[in-house]
Amino acid sequence: MPKLLWLLEYPTVNGGERSLAAAAPWVRAAGFDLAAVVPEASDVAALLRSLGVRVVELVADAMTDGARQSQAERRARLVELFTAEAPDLVVANSLSMARLTGPVTREMAIAAGGHLRDIVGLSPAAVADINCLDRLWAVSQAACDFHVGQGVSADKLRVAYNGIDLEHFRPRPRTGSLAAELGLPRETRFLGTIGQLVQRKGVDVVLDGFLQIAGELPDWHLVMVGERYSQKDEARVFERALHERAGKSPSGERVHFLGRRDDVDMLLPEFDLLVHAARQEPLGRVLLEAAACGVPIVATDVGGTPEIFSITDRANNTLEPGAACELVPPGDVAAFAAALRRLAGDPEQRERMRVAARGCVQAKFDIRLRGPAIAAEYHDLLRPNAAVENSSAMCYNNKR
Repeated sequence: MPKLLWLLEYPTVNGGERSLAAAAPWVRAAGFDLAAVVPEASDVAALLRSLGVRVVELVADAMTDGARQSQAERRARLVELFTAEAPDLVVANSLSMARLTGPVTREMAIAAGGHLRDIVGLSPAAVADINCLDRLWAVSQAACDFHVGQGVSADKLRVAYNGIDLEHFRPRPRTGSLAAELGLPRETRFLGTIGQLVQRKGVDVVLDGFLQIAGELPDWHLVMVGERYSQKDEARVFERALHERAGKSPSGERVHFLGRRDDVDMLLPEFDLLVHAARQEPLGRVLLEAAACGVPIVATDVGGTPEIFSITDRANNTLEPGAACELVPPGDVAAFAAALRRLAGDPEQRERMRVAARGCVQAKFDIRLRGPAIAAEYHDLLRPNAAVENSSAMCYNNKR
């Protein structure tokens, strides 16, 4: 039984962690002895343990990019870890962890891969380190194209979509539980956004768009689900400004900050619309979850988002994104406000979008398809001569 070691950088449970965890049962069923290396005392450790995955906990400084330990110290810790664990395959779950891992697994001759779940610029040194890995999986074609454009090896890079459990995330009758929780009439209409309270997620655009038209939609409330993880000053200022803008608006009492929620699968069916205003998005997991629940969506036309909502049916007819999701330019408050106004007044269109959105996820993102596909990718790396030969010119050398 081949021994697989997942490397997770972050202690929190967000889209990248949930996507990897969703594949765990399929990876184990495919015959892997699976373990995960995570920051100690973390939420992600608890999640993986609940799935029966053996967890190895390291101090956070050994895992997190930008921590107090130097890159050389962190790589030395990985050498110790890999020597003790003797894995047949190592898989990193983030860009920075892929960079950290690549030169180490190259030097130790361990088969290794990395999931690229972000669209961010990389230095030439970072690209060279990532190219030390044998295989790379981009979360969308958009992410794949972006990374190839900045020098990541096209021969090693493949697209591997995330998977969603369509039984867990499914359309459900509206119960009125959210309205009751907020002390509102059952017939209240909800516009929801789910994500970290950071500028990249565009939650300020959602708030401003809603406040711009709130007076025209007296029965609608905005629900903002998520929290701020960043401890940077600019992140704190950004979050504070959101609350201040809502507090100063005449419609501010119809804006609800719910913080982190662990019941998103039950919360989504209470939404009449989901809005996702990310300024960049490789492949938003919340969009997959909302679509699986049959929630109509307004989202920015960035990154991998159009890939989610464009499918080809059996007759080879392409379903354009607008049938399942209203796409608007990033950062455009007026465009968001116009889309919200239009869909709020058109329940028949929202119903058509519900059905189309669910169909998109069923066609491409069912975990029963994606889980085995990921496991097959891992097995493929263990075949003799499966790894792409690394050029010393492309790879950082630990001995330099």
